[in-house]
Amino acid sequence: MSQTAIITGANGGIGSAIAATLAKNGYNVVLHYHKRNENVIELQNILPTERSMAMSADVNDFDAVEKVVKAATDKFGTIDVLVNNVGIAMDSTLLKMSKQQWDNVIGTNLTGMYNFTKPVAQCMVENGTGVIVNISSVVGEGGNFGQTNYSASKADVIGFTKSLAKELAAKGVRVNAVAPGFVDTEMTRKIPDGIRAKITEQIPMKRFGTPDEIADTVLFLCRATYVTGSVIDVNGGLR
Repeated sequence: MSQTAIITGANGGIGSAIAATLAKNGYNVVLHYHKRNENVIELQNILPTERSMAMSADVNDFDAVEKVVKAATDKFGTIDVLVNNVGIAMDSTLLKMSKQQWDNVIGTNLTGMYNFTKPVAQCMVENGTGVIVNISSVVGEGGNFGQTNYSASKADVIGFTKSLAKELAAKGVRVNAVAPGFVDTEMTRKIPDGIRAKITEQIPMKRFGTPDEIADTVLFLCRATYVTGSVIDVNGGLR
């Protein structure tokens, strides 16, 4: 029987790559998105309908998220993997940052993770097995100019991961995080060429990562049966 994975933010570059990789490796996939769904539609067009479903929800809305989880369990019976990938950035130095910029980023990146994890973790504990993979960031470990909100949210993802791993390990549920560096996505393509060149120069491997490289790490964590409470850096050596 195939296992089932929920991927939040499945329309993004990294999220869609994770969904495609898990699907290619036999997982049923639940593709969560909010407003944009171009990549989700593309994925659904190539995936069997009996092995995939797509649902829209604002991750800040706990009730809406619960409906996604219920629909997934109604169709597939259980949830074996949750990938908390959804995230936004609204960059500004702190002195210029609006309260809305702060609230939006913390709400989506941190509270949204709680909203999905709470009902899914309950399902996993009842089944005595499960895997949760949270997507953090290199800036959650080292900070970044103009990203106090984003850096704070991604640092909290790491704390959340390590604490929840301790809570759920004895119940058969593993919780880990992936901390990508700079990855070639729609978001990073907006970086001006001059700044992008400076960033690339700081990366020992002299290139941005690919969404597939992040997806491969997520797949590893789905299979790594004695790994929990870990944060895996996928950043080309950037420190």
